[in-house]
Amino acid sequence: MIRVLVADDQTLVRGSFRILVDTAADLVAVGEAATGAEAVALAGRERPDVVLMDIRMPDLDGIEATRRICADPATAGVRVLILTTFDADEFVFAALHAGASGFLLKDTRPADLLAAIRVVAAGEALLAPGVTRRLIEEFVRRPGTRVSPTGALADTTDREREVLTMVGLGLSNQEVAARLHVSLSTVKTHVGRLLMKLGARDRAQLVIAAYDAGLVRPAS
Repeated sequence: MIRVLVADDQTLVRGSFRILVDTAADLVAVGEAATGAEAVALAGRERPDVVLMDIRMPDLDGIEATRRICADPATAGVRVLILTTFDADEFVFAALHAGASGFLLKDTRPADLLAAIRVVAAGEALLAPGVTRRLIEEFVRRPGTRVSPTGALADTTDREREVLTMVGLGLSNQEVAARLHVSLSTVKTHVGRLLMKLGARDRAQLVIAAYDAGLVRPAS
């Protein structure tokens, strides 16, 4: 069962997301937070698998709440899925740097939101329905946002760099396996080793590392 915490300052939105989460047989809402401070406190108490985090909240915004959740060893395993109203919300860059695992627009279809929660909980992919690729491309152009030094790639094998490139292009493990004609378990092993070698927290940071190392070039 995937445990989900909903953080949003709008009561109606928060309640709607909670009801939606509880309609799925494999998901359960474990709490609601109206502020970033409440989200941090509830994450510490409930240890959810995923936090649906709004960016603009009173008391403590979603960016700082994300940073505190991801930086605290007690909640380091909690994944944060950022929910935003605008597809060009520059605050998302800071949220990514703070440790967010993915992004969704609030007008995402219900079925896609539920699927996104499952994907982020599994650490399988950085969600990229339209907005995330543009955000990542802009993110890696900005100074002071490097996730992993390029030199870390010296410890990776040719095959691992090949897998990292495909991850950076947004391919899922299944798609990478098909491209390389290997088993899914083999791809997962490569991804796990990349996470360890590059000091990346999750697949979202592997995407950034691929751009950062020049394996994937931002679109012009």
